[in-house]
Amino acid sequence: MNPKENKRDLWKHVDSDKYQKHVTISTIGSTTESAEEIDDKIVYMEDLEKRKQVYGICGECNEPGTGENWCQPCNAKRFKDNFKNWTSENKDIDEFIQQSQLNTVYYKKYLEWIPYENFKDITYITRGGFGKIYSAEWPDGCIYTWDIENQKWGRTTGLKVALKSLDNSSCISTEFLNEIKTHLQIYLLDVIRCYGITQDPNSKDYMMVLKYCEDGNLRNYYMNNKLNYYSKIGRLHQIARGLLDIHNAGKVHKDFHSGNILEGSGMYISDLGMCQPANNKEKSDKNEGVYGVIPYMAPEVLHGYQYTKASDIYSFGIIINEYISEETPYNNISHDYSLAIKICKGLRPNIFKYTPKLLADLITKCWDAKVENRPTAKELYQILYKWNYNGYDDSDTESQINEYDDKIKLNRTDEKRSSNIQTHPQAIYTSRLLSFKNLPEPVNPVNSDATETTLHSECFDCQLDELDEENKTE
Repeated sequence: MNPKENKRDLWKHVDSDKYQKHVTISTIGSTTESAEEIDDKIVYMEDLEKRKQVYGICGECNEPGTGENWCQPCNAKRFKDNFKNWTSENKDIDEFIQQSQLNTVYYKKYLEWIPYENFKDITYITRGGFGKIYSAEWPDGCIYTWDIENQKWGRTTGLKVALKSLDNSSCISTEFLNEIKTHLQIYLLDVIRCYGITQDPNSKDYMMVLKYCEDGNLRNYYMNNKLNYYSKIGRLHQIARGLLDIHNAGKVHKDFHSGNILEGSGMYISDLGMCQPANNKEKSDKNEGVYGVIPYMAPEVLHGYQYTKASDIYSFGIIINEYISEETPYNNISHDYSLAIKICKGLRPNIFKYTPKLLADLITKCWDAKVENRPTAKELYQILYKWNYNGYDDSDTESQINEYDDKIKLNRTDEKRSSNIQTHPQAIYTSRLLSFKNLPEPVNPVNSDATETTLHSECFDCQLDELDEENKTE
């Protein structure tokens, strides 16, 4: 290849339905069989031929790319040459960011130190479970590739971002860095992106710089955007794909609820602060408690066992049902010890009466009290993928979907329904530390099978009353 050709863009567009946007780096003892992911989508670092086929080659070093429009060895050198031009004035943060830049195999896997003065129009949005969240304009924007013809970084300029602070983080905490590290360890197609770190000059709190999602969380989204059944299935498919990515990275989310799923030209899973390795076998200490949002927490977690991939699946079942019914779970009762008891005894949220049976069955399977009966993230992804792209094979289900669309549309305009949906003052939908003792072993509802939907509207109230009476006698 002659010198002129060395300065041409030789990358390939990557079809994300066929391949991941960047390579996966094998770890010791890992095999493709151990991953839940569909094997053909993974491109391993050591597979030079597949890398060349999927990503093309670097126009400067002539080696296969490590991701779409990205060459890890060449870009690592560029980042390293720039280390002398910036500092956070915190050695730990500098080293953390530098390592991310040296190791990144794709533009969404690196971090930057972004001086606070680089942001414009900083606006307070809300408070989360552990800190405050702001929106801001970032005129410079993030790097997405090396512009080989002009020999400079290509940037997405004029970017709107979210700034997420962690309370009392002026002394950088392990929790803060762990959350950012988790973003780098997970394939990012449906997981919210972290661009870097900044620091509020007034409070001195460190802040994560994240992708901004203009439509807010899933709860806000379904209240303000009235979508039909298939549109919802498409978004649930994206969420399942993101959860699969988290589980494939060997992680458990541990705080999976509708407030942590964001909509911004696609669905993204956020708030990875409590993500931990799935192979951590230590039992949780009941005296220390556990963080979470009670309506979305699996009964075994409420009981005192640690979060697992299966507990994320339970949470997803609650999220699916919430999105389909367009009603927050347990919104008319206090989220307290009494509710935790009821969930362990088999209480589950109301399944909208006109939910198509196949989906109602899947929801019920997700929140089965026996973890071994719940589907895996891969199974959920494959089912929702099929329904999203291929629809259903039987006319009866299609008829149920049409009926669902008609009824949910009426339900939205039903003044009686609107007036009856009350949010209890003690219905809390943000994460908090919970410590419950002496909860019963988790069971399914009486006369309920994991594969049959029995918790529809017409029988839900009587089950709730029965459980209330049982609790009063304890």
